[in-house]
Amino acid sequence: QVQLVESGGGLVQPGGSLRLSCAASGNFVSINLMGWYRQAPGKGRELVATITRSGITNYFDSVKGRFTISRDSAKNTVYLQMSSLKPNDTAVYYCYSRPSDYVRGEYTYWGQGTQVTVSS
Repeated sequence: QVQLVESGGGLVQPGGSLRLSCAASGNFVSINLMGWYRQAPGKGRELVATITRSGITNYFDSVKGRFTISRDSAKNTVYLQMSSLKPNDTAVYYCYSRPSDYVRGEYTYWGQGTQVTVSS
């Protein structure tokens, strides 16, 4: 069983900043990949950014240069620093993880989501 605890969402004005956190705990051997996806109203879920245990990052084009993903592997925690936020960044942001254990191998696990609203 894995638990992902997300925090940091909220309401921010255009141009503002927010920092999301996602802490993983539970019965797993390791987590290779962690990251964030988002889903805006009426749209599908899309990748925002991911980071591997070794620190290799991947970003959706529209957030490059504005968002920074980082990770504390010792704490199994991933962060998303969001700056220069725009109204079209408004979405529910979901923590994404790829934990592994000796029974199932590697599998996907999602957080419950945190709302980010960018509005004046």
